Amino acid sequence: MLARDWRGGELGVLILALVLAVGVVSGISAFTSRLQNALEMESHRFLAADLVARSGRQLPAEWLDEASTRDLDVATVLTFPSMVYAGDEAMQLASVKAASDAYPLRGELGFSNDAFAEVQQRERGPLAGEVWLDSRLFPLLGVRVGDMVDVGDASLKVSGAVRSEPDQAVGMYGYGPRLLMHYSDINATGVIQPGSRVSYRQLYAGDAASLASYKTWLEAQLAPGQRLIDVSDGQPGVGEALARAESFLLLAGSLGVVLAGVAIALAARRFSERHNDYVAVMKSLGATSGVINRLYGKSLFLLGALATALGCLLGWSIQTLFFTLFADQLPVQPAPSGARPYLIGAATSLTCLLSFAWPPLRRLGQASPLRVLRKDIPLHSGRTLGDYLLGLTAVSLLMLWYSGDWKLTLAVLAGLAITVGLGMLLALTLLRGGRQLGMSAGSIWRLALAGLQRRGTANALQVVIFAMAIMLLLMLVLVRTSLVDEWQMQLPDDAPNHFMINIGPDDMQAVDQTLRQADIHSEALYAMIRGRMMAINEETLPTWEEAEAAGHERHQREANFTWSESLPAENTLLEGVWWESDSDEAVVSVESGFAERFELSIGDELSLLVGSQPLTAKVTSIRELDWQSMRPNFFLIFPPKLLANYPATFMTSFHLAPENKLFLNQFIREFPTVTVIEMDMVIDQIRSIIDQVSAAIELVLFVILATGGLVLVAGVQASVDARMHESSILRALGASRRLILGGLWIEFAALGFFAGLLAVIAAEMSVAILQLWVMDMHYVPSPWLWPLGIFGGVALIAGLGVWSCRRVVSHPPVAVLREL
Repeated sequence: MLARDWRGGELGVLILALVLAVGVVSGISAFTSRLQNALEMESHRFLAADLVARSGRQLPAEWLDEASTRDLDVATVLTFPSMVYAGDEAMQLASVKAASDAYPLRGELGFSNDAFAEVQQRERGPLAGEVWLDSRLFPLLGVRVGDMVDVGDASLKVSGAVRSEPDQAVGMYGYGPRLLMHYSDINATGVIQPGSRVSYRQLYAGDAASLASYKTWLEAQLAPGQRLIDVSDGQPGVGEALARAESFLLLAGSLGVVLAGVAIALAARRFSERHNDYVAVMKSLGATSGVINRLYGKSLFLLGALATALGCLLGWSIQTLFFTLFADQLPVQPAPSGARPYLIGAATSLTCLLSFAWPPLRRLGQASPLRVLRKDIPLHSGRTLGDYLLGLTAVSLLMLWYSGDWKLTLAVLAGLAITVGLGMLLALTLLRGGRQLGMSAGSIWRLALAGLQRRGTANALQVVIFAMAIMLLLMLVLVRTSLVDEWQMQLPDDAPNHFMINIGPDDMQAVDQTLRQADIHSEALYAMIRGRMMAINEETLPTWEEAEAAGHERHQREANFTWSESLPAENTLLEGVWWESDSDEAVVSVESGFAERFELSIGDELSLLVGSQPLTAKVTSIRELDWQSMRPNFFLIFPPKLLANYPATFMTSFHLAPENKLFLNQFIREFPTVTVIEMDMVIDQIRSIIDQVSAAIELVLFVILATGGLVLVAGVQASVDARMHESSILRALGASRRLILGGLWIEFAALGFFAGLLAVIAAEMSVAILQLWVMDMHYVPSPWLWPLGIFGGVALIAGLGVWSCRRVVSHPPVAVLREL
């Protein structure tokens, strides 16, 4: 029977829907799995490793030994502040980093042969007995490559300039410009003594399974003051971008599952309707309902097995093609996806066949043998409530299994529910309301509106199906646009990429004038005061050592704060009120993360120590701000008059083009006490990952659009037989080609208009739920979506419908009727 149906063209739409459904789901799953792996590997450059252990005290050497036994790569790093000397007079406070041979385990070091010269990439740091200096240290110390500098008791040779480190974004505010040295030279310096402020780090890298096993082991060994760091801690902006991209890819895959199920359901329904007469003949010759069910059940199993195999092959080809096209943009070769994507594809095929294809085929056994003689006997093709519940349950479980995110699944289901509910109500109302208009319309319009009226219920169902497909596609377009726009807003081309700190009050005007003369735009100068938080509500906080021993989170700590008369730009007031201009009240505004960490609320009293001067203020507001904006941000902000008697330096940020880097040499010579922090390399790394994520989203969006097109084709095909039959009779009765095609254009365009309108409404609501509830984004309405959805729906449905029915005017009516 399958062979005969294949030769007769009966299986074309169904097997194509099955193959494409399995291919799209497995292909996207494999692609996204490998892409996530590649992007995570790339993002680990921000840690210089896959996993980092950090502490203020020496970490156990046994941890490194255990990691090595598990075939993990390891490296050791420590950082500390120290004076660097060049001769008897030149000296400068520097942030010293000592790293072992293997550092970095991920990413490369930026190196140049001289200060601010062309950057090269190096896989390893300086050799023993050598140092690389930050470009700023060369003019500050008056040294060149080849000169000697002293760190403690050791004299080390300057062999180049360190321009960037993979993990430099982990702590951008150090104790001065960087000096990078070899780990083996630490003992010779003699600077590490009991009580020294040192940060110890152990770096680990390896395959995912070994790393996960080691991480589980290591977490059980951690003592207070020791912590593990992953990419979300090392660079929160990248972690957040990857998390949102992952949500998008899971959303795309989930919508692929829904679209696949709808396509299979439509194709199976048409297949069963075209087999009613065939089953009637079999039953008239003595076949029972049980025989019919077993026959179609076995056929469906064979069909599903064949389609699953072809679909998995197609899915493998899709992800292979994607990575072939995408190879130049990926910094690493991603690991294989494994068997899971193809198991998902097979499960999708089996679930869709059982939930969507089998119910209409099972009802073929109920076909009446009298249809052999009487074609007016109705078909048993109506769906019961149980069928719809079965399909909804199956799709929900597939989405939940695929995404692993119940919030995302509920958001998609909410959109589908809105579409179905509004669709049936609006479509039935509008289609039935055309009766009066149809009576007075011209011949083409009367023909089209009569067709809409005659198939009112079926057309309403088609409108819902079309609206579901268009709604899901619009959801993806909206989320993709919001993601990319938000990333571009966070990191525009002119985003500040350098910071200046330690600007003295006497240098403020001169620094500002120097930047203006060089045509460099900078942010406003912000006062920066450093104080120590001592108590909350007169309850003294423990020291860091005491908190570490007791395992407490809250402890005395240093903090940078500033003053401002008004709420700074890009700060949002979450709670409380801002003070009046010229206020001298003892009040403070606290950043939301800082408030959460120290369990602060409106009305709490903070006690700080600025040098030897006490400062007490009451919390009157809590702010939210974007730490990834590359602009000066502060945990605490006070009224200007309150801090008038406290010593302060100033800071700002500015954008410096790569071709103007030599400006820094001149600036540092003119203002040797000002510290310049270069963030351009870090921003380039972030931008690189964002670009790769955006490109991945574009590719996935393209595939889902193709899947949505399949649903629209299957939806049109579901009713094409009835329309072909009617149009052939009209042609046989003398209707012109213009009348037939005109009526079809109007009928399908009306369906497309209703579907597009419903899709836009449901998409806007669903995206609002997704962005606010699942992806932690700000929702903004999209007016441009309305014309795109409505006119796109009209063009798509009308074009596909008329194209599918084109044979009715290109073939003789008798040939079309015989084929049907």
